[in-house]
Amino acid sequence: MAERKPAIDTGLVKDLAAILTETDLTEIEIEQGELRIRVSRELHAAPVAHAVAPAPQAAPAPAAAPQGAAPAAEEAPKRSGHEVPSPMVGTAYLAAAPGAAPFIEVGQTVKEGQTLLIIEAMKTMNQIPAPRAGTVKEILVSDSEPVEYGQPLVVIA
Repeated sequence: MAERKPAIDTGLVKDLAAILTETDLTEIEIEQGELRIRVSRELHAAPVAHAVAPAPQAAPAPAAAPQGAAPAAEEAPKRSGHEVPSPMVGTAYLAAAPGAAPFIEVGQTVKEGQTLLIIEAMKTMNQIPAPRAGTVKEILVSDSEPVEYGQPLVVIA
């Protein structure tokens, strides 16, 4: 005789789908005994297409309208020194604990390997070391600010 497979609980699947929507996750998986359920959703491509569409309009417009995105684009080249990029997505903290002294301050001399700040990712505190010795010229993030991969955090000259 054929082995009977366990019935799928459609209510559980609906609950998992609701969790995906509420938390903006793209995939969730649970396992109970031999039953494993994975629910995933595809991110819509429309926001990406919308984000790409304004870029061609911004290229011919800078001479006519230097407001909006143009000043932000001009700021990056003005930085003199070495930008330290974020190696991960997370939340940046400038001190070891709330109320504690910050790891670094503008004008401070740092040594290679010295902790510049901490990025919390997946409940893990990751120390971000100085890639080289120098003087802190700018701190580009605020305490408890979310950061993206590759985002400049600190400028060292």
